[in-house]
Amino acid sequence: MAESKIDALRRKKARLYQGGGEARIAKQHAAGKRTARERLGGFYDPDTFHETHLFMKHRCTAFGMEGKELPGEGVVTGYGLVGGRPVYAASQDFTVAGGAVGEATARKIADLMDDAMKTGDPIVFINDSGGARIQEGVDSLAGYGDIFYRNIKASGVVPQISIISGPCAGGAAYSPALTDFIIQVRTEGQMYITGPSVIKQVTGEDVTAEQLGGVDPHSHYSGVVHFVAESGGEGIEIAKRLLSFLPSNNTDDPPFLEELHEEEVDADEAMNDIVPENSRTAYDMHDVIRRVVDRGDFMEVQEHYAPNLIVGFARMEGSTIGVVGNNPRRKAGVLDIDSSGKGARFIRFCNAFNIPLVTFVDVPGFMPGVQQEYGGIIRHGAKMLFAYGAATVPKITVVVRKAYGGAYLAMCARSMGADRVAAWPTAEIAVMGAEGAVNVLYRKDIAAAEDPETVRQEKMDEYTEEFSNPYVAAARGMVDDVIEPADTRAYVALSLEILKSKTEMRPRKKHGLIPL
Repeated sequence: MAESKIDALRRKKARLYQGGGEARIAKQHAAGKRTARERLGGFYDPDTFHETHLFMKHRCTAFGMEGKELPGEGVVTGYGLVGGRPVYAASQDFTVAGGAVGEATARKIADLMDDAMKTGDPIVFINDSGGARIQEGVDSLAGYGDIFYRNIKASGVVPQISIISGPCAGGAAYSPALTDFIIQVRTEGQMYITGPSVIKQVTGEDVTAEQLGGVDPHSHYSGVVHFVAESGGEGIEIAKRLLSFLPSNNTDDPPFLEELHEEEVDADEAMNDIVPENSRTAYDMHDVIRRVVDRGDFMEVQEHYAPNLIVGFARMEGSTIGVVGNNPRRKAGVLDIDSSGKGARFIRFCNAFNIPLVTFVDVPGFMPGVQQEYGGIIRHGAKMLFAYGAATVPKITVVVRKAYGGAYLAMCARSMGADRVAAWPTAEIAVMGAEGAVNVLYRKDIAAAEDPETVRQEKMDEYTEEFSNPYVAAARGMVDDVIEPADTRAYVALSLEILKSKTEMRPRKKHGLIPL
């Protein structure tokens, strides 16, 4: 008797593991996509995944749903080890009713999220769904609400990562938007609130699903997507690499690699020649970052969006750091609306999860222009100021070249709470650049001169000599040290080691009111 029940259990599990059945699995493969369980198989360490709520069933009796079996309710949920660390995951199963989310589907996901918060472990969502299960009406909507609510509760408690491996339309797009990082798979995944057919009816615009919600619009223009994957397998690998930098929760320290801590930190003489002598000549801040961090390993976040500001994860002597840097090769490294929002969000994530911040500064200012002002550069630029000022993790700033005006403050100046500020000899710390300053300070003298251009150049040379260097700021205590570029890695490494014991008390409050 006992053996027959075990056999029955095995048969039942084997049937449920098939999801929508062989025909639908074959159709998924024909579209170049993996199934929900295949994705999880590539994500977890071998033989560590344990599935939860396999036997969950819907209770809908309308529209032909009575007695209809939907294996796993269109989502595979469970937990296991990724790189030896516990991680929870929910992988939507498109072979079962198009992965549509019903009441029981949402219950599985919500229970998983509750469990993850109890144990303090990351959550990964693999999205491949047609959206709400229409047959279940408001029960489906309430289910989405349960998921959104938990996304918000988990925010800043455990890392949340979404992989877009299929359609993600309507309200379904808001759960990924509430998570910390979104990885979108090219051609497989699309995200939008209203699809092409609705847009055609309402606005008359013709657009394909890929043009509307594919990788390019979201990675380059909307800023919704943080990482682009060229295949489903690459999407999984990106998630695993990202997790390797992150702590499991907001009370843990980030992962530490002992073998990197034991490596020597030597001077890098090539750094002394990395910044061109002509301050108008561009260079790539990526080159600076990769020479400073462990083994040049830098995981950039939102690489294609607002590329004038670089953000991402790296390690210093084996410990995770968050890196922020202006890139002079893109819009001269200026701060604009998009880059300010990008930077502020990244800074706040690092602060929530105990990740020290290292900032490389070469900023000529905030972007001028009518459209920037109309678009709210004041409000958006203030996000950077707020994010850095509110952050209590160790903050180290290296002024590489230009550091002008309010943008200098927004890139974590000493007065904005930086714990250590170093400047290279090439640093120019001033209210504004020489040309702009001279036009303000000596406007009348220049206008009255017989040779205005010669006078303007003379005044610019004087201003540059007097102010376009790091020593005035150093004399005022705004810069802790002027260092050789070759010594930057050693300076940052030692500063981080000393700041490990940093504590900073702030006034008691629910939360600050960032200018959203």
